[in-house]
Amino acid sequence: MPSAPLSAPRAAAAASGPTVAIDIGGTKIAGALVHPDGTMTATTRRPTPRGADADGVMAAVAEVVADLSTSPLWASAQRCGIGSAGPVDTSRGTVSPVNIGAWRDFPVQERVVAELAARGADLPTVLAGDGVAMTAAEHWLGAARGHANALCMVVSTGVGGGLILNNQLHPGPTGNAGHIGHISVAFDGEPCVCGGHGCVESIASGTAIAHWAREQGWTPSGTAVAGGGGNGVGGASGGRDATAAGVAAAAAEGDPIALAAFDRAGRALAAAIAATATLVETDIAVIGGGVAAAGDTLFAPIRNHLAAYATLSFVKDIQVVPAMLGTHAGLIGAAAAASMLLPSPSSEPPAS
Repeated sequence: MPSAPLSAPRAAAAASGPTVAIDIGGTKIAGALVHPDGTMTATTRRPTPRGADADGVMAAVAEVVADLSTSPLWASAQRCGIGSAGPVDTSRGTVSPVNIGAWRDFPVQERVVAELAARGADLPTVLAGDGVAMTAAEHWLGAARGHANALCMVVSTGVGGGLILNNQLHPGPTGNAGHIGHISVAFDGEPCVCGGHGCVESIASGTAIAHWAREQGWTPSGTAVAGGGGNGVGGASGGRDATAAGVAAAAAEGDPIALAAFDRAGRALAAAIAATATLVETDIAVIGGGVAAAGDTLFAPIRNHLAAYATLSFVKDIQVVPAMLGTHAGLIGAAAAASMLLPSPSSEPPAS
């Protein structure tokens, strides 16, 4: 059931200024000042540099901070939240994004703090992985709003996520709690890139959906080819879409292999959602990311299979819903994570 208390961002930010939000991904680095009501001003972005070294990528982050510092509201900023593609280690303030090869154990939090200070903003700063940031965003202003215990997931080229427990964001010691993509749901499953076997990500990510469909003989033209193979990305048949989006389009037209690929992915996600709910009593699962754009092609099999996994009285009513915030989740989530994980200025002891 939805809970009555305000989530931490709404409560903590109620009487404070904006939060500096920075969202770092493989294609763009974005920034904004996010206000207590969730509105954004001074939004800015830079493309993530390709072929640059670590400092070259950081230079783009510094440009975003410089843009934000020109806002007349800069001086009233209270805190800073950084959301980044992972892996992350928030205990050390470092990131090693899969899609930013130049950053390996890069001390992004320390470097951003220095950039803020160079522009007169000595702000407490939090680092969050993108799945955790999305979770904070959806709990604050999105589909998980009002739920005290929620699992939020990003299903895209990978599968990530985060947890809200007792109305609090729960990132864990290194910022990776709720990383549902690497729960094993197939005991004898295929090897996963993480080194495990049968992980949700190896079955339900967009990459995995397309790869499995191609292996079963699906092609973008809709013509089955024995021993299809391929990795589900780019390629054959007149340049049509060979990604998960193409598989989703084929499933919507009734292609049996495409439907089976999404059913398989939905079953893996349902098993993981039910396991999480059984462990920590979440009552809603919010799913975003590119694969979620398939709509009922993905959500219908999840809900159908969930009935076979979420059988106990305290999990059988769990809701599965699409995320609401879309492309805004990164910046809003960075700000929400900062508000949830840092004390509000009003809670700090007065100076003696």
